[in-house]
Amino acid sequence: MIKQFILISFLLTSFLAFNQDKKESKLKPYKVGLLYNFATNENFLNNDSDYDYTTNTYKLQAFYELTQWKSLDIELIIQPQIQFLKHQLLNKWYVTPDQDNVQEKIDEFTKPKKMHLYGVEFGFAFKKQLVKKLDIQGTLSLGFNYIDTRTERLAKGFTFNENFSLGFSYNVYSDSYIYIGSNIFGHVSNLDFQKPNDGYNIFGVEIGWNFLI
Repeated sequence: MIKQFILISFLLTSFLAFNQDKKESKLKPYKVGLLYNFATNENFLNNDSDYDYTTNTYKLQAFYELTQWKSLDIELIIQPQIQFLKHQLLNKWYVTPDQDNVQEKIDEFTKPKKMHLYGVEFGFAFKKQLVKKLDIQGTLSLGFNYIDTRTERLAKGFTFNENFSLGFSYNVYSDSYIYIGSNIFGHVSNLDFQKPNDGYNIFGVEIGWNFLI
């Protein structure tokens, strides 16, 4: 965890330094931040007994104001990220006899394994002020990723992820915000570019910090 924190801190510092040098750029976000998410497939919304899957996700965030619609502020959030994953197949019969190298796959997939997913996610955030300094925020997002380990549910390589999050953003100081929410639905798959493509469904909690630049 210490190594992960150092890595994320370095990436965030580099990200901020780059944007400070690009003050006149139209691509410069108005706000940047860092989000941490913990999610699992075992939850009250989805309880798949065939496998265990958890993720610790770290996202850098760049916020862009898009428009206002009625009482909603709509933003684009660009989120480079790394996910530290744990996976284990619990039901060995999920690997069916019609597959090649059945026993080899059972031996491989039933062992606990650590994996990584690297990608960038594009989210559309819809914010509404509840009271002074407190907003409710819903975010729909789509990501493009690379996963470095195959499992019985997903091939190694290119993947998509889709997320829906709901939470609250509180203006702690004049230019700083804290976000607390839930990754109500998350899905990872590859749109049948490779087999298998059953993918993963997750539910999680998240906390973030961001500030105006």
